[in-house]
Amino acid sequence: MDEATVTAKGRITIPKAIRRRLGLKPGSRLRFFVGHDDRVMILPVVPVSSLRGIVKHDGPPVTIEEMDEAIAEGIVARFERSKDG
Repeated sequence: MDEATVTAKGRITIPKAIRRRLGLKPGSRLRFFVGHDDRVMILPVVPVSSLRGIVKHDGPPVTIEEMDEAIAEGIVARFERSKDG
């Protein structure tokens, strides 16, 4: 298990194995989340542009209207499920 020490200025050095695993480079940004049990999760900030192409769709592009309709259908279905349980 890797450890780090907090300096008087509140800084830490992220262990090399963690930097490598997360793909961190100088200038990388991190986001901190604190859970209700005081556990801290640290995630690299990923630019939206890096997500391009991760979801494959073989059909024709869908319109905004089609997206809105699918979202509305999903909301209604979720509401119906919540009423049943």
